[in-house]
Amino acid sequence: MATLNKQIWIKQLMKNFYPDPSFLNFVKNFSALVEYDKLTMAEVGVDPNVLINNTTYPIDVLPRVDTPLEITLDLFETENTLVRRPEAIELAYDKLESVLYGHKQSLRTSTARKAAHAFAPANDDTYTPVIACTGEVDANGLKRLTVNDILALKRRYDDLDIPKEDRYLVLDPKHTEDLMLIDLKSFKDITDFKNGVPQRFAGFNMLEFSKNPKYDAATLVKSAFDSVTPGTAHSSFAFQKEEVMRADGTVHMYETKDDPKERATIVGFDKRFIALPIRNKGIGAIVSGS
Repeated sequence: MATLNKQIWIKQLMKNFYPDPSFLNFVKNFSALVEYDKLTMAEVGVDPNVLINNTTYPIDVLPRVDTPLEITLDLFETENTLVRRPEAIELAYDKLESVLYGHKQSLRTSTARKAAHAFAPANDDTYTPVIACTGEVDANGLKRLTVNDILALKRRYDDLDIPKEDRYLVLDPKHTEDLMLIDLKSFKDITDFKNGVPQRFAGFNMLEFSKNPKYDAATLVKSAFDSVTPGTAHSSFAFQKEEVMRADGTVHMYETKDDPKERATIVGFDKRFIALPIRNKGIGAIVSGS
């Protein structure tokens, strides 16, 4: 019995999997380090001290101790879909794209949502600033984002000597609206791309994502991923490109050919993926607390 050309289906599924505005296009890509759906890397040791006007020689020689790490990529699985006349579909890419659209969108959203949760700090700490919004209270009892809040995050980054290049702020759409309420003309295009480059404000490249993690509105502590009772406070999160990573593993397609009960072929997909902070530094968040 003939089977579907899975390479065609998988290639089309992964085509433009990370669209231009996706924040995952602006992180370190460690996919080349993945073997057997495991990421093999090392936790980098402490950077060397710098001596100023030193008069003592010889200068100490200190080894850098890197800790080997092996991380298993998360497994993301789609629910199955009935496909009528799949052989004809795979010969017409527009129809194939249409059939695959739901699977691609679901995998895109799930992987990005997991990455956003990983990049957002658990709570305010020395190297992971979490800034509380200071604007007026909205109809839901949460404070709106202000320009000063973004500047406060910038100051925390500056104080930590986070490189000024490649800083990104991923706005929750509600926070984008808050900025537009301040000045519609100045901020209506803040998350747009010009010539493939995101707009900048206060030293951050500005992006947007609608599935940012939730925080407890009172304590500003991040809710667990897929928490049954997540916090009520929405957030925007920030990162510096060299401090966060993603890794893609295998993509697999499943099929039941000519199912006699359904009179159709049933297809489903799974994808291996992970995204994490590299040193738990250079990441931050702005939260609309109560």
